[in-house]
Amino acid sequence: MNVDQATFRDGLLNPDMPAPDGLRNPDGQAARKRFDVYRNNVAVSLTEALETAFPVIRKLVGDQFFKAMAGVFLRQHPPSSPLMMFYGAEMPAFLSNFGPAQSVPYLPDIARLELALRHAYHAADAAPLDPQALGALAPDALAAGRLRFAPAICLVRSNYPIYGIHRANTRSDAPKPAMQAEAVLVTRVQFDPEIHPLDTATADCMAALIDGVPLGDAIGDCDIGALLGLLLGQGAVTEIY
Repeated sequence: MNVDQATFRDGLLNPDMPAPDGLRNPDGQAARKRFDVYRNNVAVSLTEALETAFPVIRKLVGDQFFKAMAGVFLRQHPPSSPLMMFYGAEMPAFLSNFGPAQSVPYLPDIARLELALRHAYHAADAAPLDPQALGALAPDALAAGRLRFAPAICLVRSNYPIYGIHRANTRSDAPKPAMQAEAVLVTRVQFDPEIHPLDTATADCMAALIDGVPLGDAIGDCDIGALLGLLLGQGAVTEIY
């Protein structure tokens, strides 16, 4: 068998393409049926990977819509890594431009949140900062300090109630979300990621801290005591420098 790899790959993701030339059955005939079965198995596997990665998106749009959408996505965005736990990174941008999804404008941000949760789950472990290290600093040194965060930490901001929507679709006792802008901080203490809602001032402060702004300059109108308590309690800070 002598088949160009690029042609083989393109044929796997395009159901309208015939089996590649040179692909033969043991009897020497063109292996069209075998290739179609393999092509279908690839599409099913990638769809299942997307279903695992975006369970809330799937619940919001329904199984039938999600499978159809996944079929379009996987043909536009084939895997770039053999590790399926990273597949789907382009989903937020895809949803922003996917015509049939425009009636649900918060889908891209929900996808960003689900990607952040998956990133946090697979992120490397990091030793948290001892809270006493902050208490030992003089006020001027603390104000000038910058925080370094664990790899699992991610801030997700949206014009839509992403925290409320996510809770409403993952918890049976969650209230109906109010249509408002929301920000969430994703953390991971041990094995399972958690999401924490942040008000606007706290989200502004957190964004500045992630960007390396000194603590004293990042505070703004934030309740810095409450934020530091959350960060230290979640093992989110690894260093102050």
